[in-house]
Amino acid sequence: MSAYITDRKTFKAEEQKDHFRVSIFGSARTKPGEVAYDETFALAKGLAERDMSVVTGGGPGIMEAANKGHEAGEKPDGETHSIGLTIELPFEAEGNEYLDLRKHFYKFSGRLDQFMRLSNAVVVMPGGIGTCLELFYTWQLIQVKHICNIPIICIGEQWETLLKWVKTELAGRGMISPEDMHMVGMASDAEHATQILEKVHADWKERDGDYCLNVQKYS
Repeated sequence: MSAYITDRKTFKAEEQKDHFRVSIFGSARTKPGEVAYDETFALAKGLAERDMSVVTGGGPGIMEAANKGHEAGEKPDGETHSIGLTIELPFEAEGNEYLDLRKHFYKFSGRLDQFMRLSNAVVVMPGGIGTCLELFYTWQLIQVKHICNIPIICIGEQWETLLKWVKTELAGRGMISPEDMHMVGMASDAEHATQILEKVHADWKERDGDYCLNVQKYS
C-alpha cells in the first residue's frame, strides 16, 4: 500500500535520509511489453536489490515500469524507496500503484527542482518533450554548477542521435564547451546502466557522507 507523503515537513525529513537515489525519466506513453518498459523494469529491480532508491514522475509508462520494478526487487535492508513526484495533468494526475512515497505538484518547475534535490544519478529512457526537458534541465544545472556533478545515463537510440547533434551543432559551433559533453553518457541497455550505477554507488558509500549532495547544494 502506498504511503502518500504530501506535507512539506515530512517529505523534507525523507530528503535528509542517507539514501542513494536514482531518478528515472522517460515517456508516459510507453506500454507494458515494449522494450523500453521491460528494460526500465529490469533496471529498477536491480537498483532495489543493490540498496538504491528510485525517483520517477509517479505516473504511467516508463515511470510505472520503474516503480513496479523497484517494488519487485528484494531490498537487502528494507530502507530504499520507490518515490513518485506526480504532476497535475489531465492524463497523469494520479500516481501509479507501485509507490512507497508520493508528493504531488501543480507546476513542472517545482517538480523539476524536487527531482534535482533528490537525485544522486539520473537515467534517461526514451521519451518525448517532457523527457527532453528533464534531460536538458539536469544537464544545464550541472553545467552551471547549481547541482553536483552527478552522472546522466541515457539509454536508447534517440539519445545517440541527439547527442551527436549536440556535439556537432552546439559543441562544434562553440555554443558549449567540449567538456560539457562529458556530463552525459550512453548505456547500451539496463544491465550496462546498472554496472555504471553500481560503481557510482560504491564510490558514494566509500566516502561515507563526504559526498556532494544535491539536497544540500540545491535547497
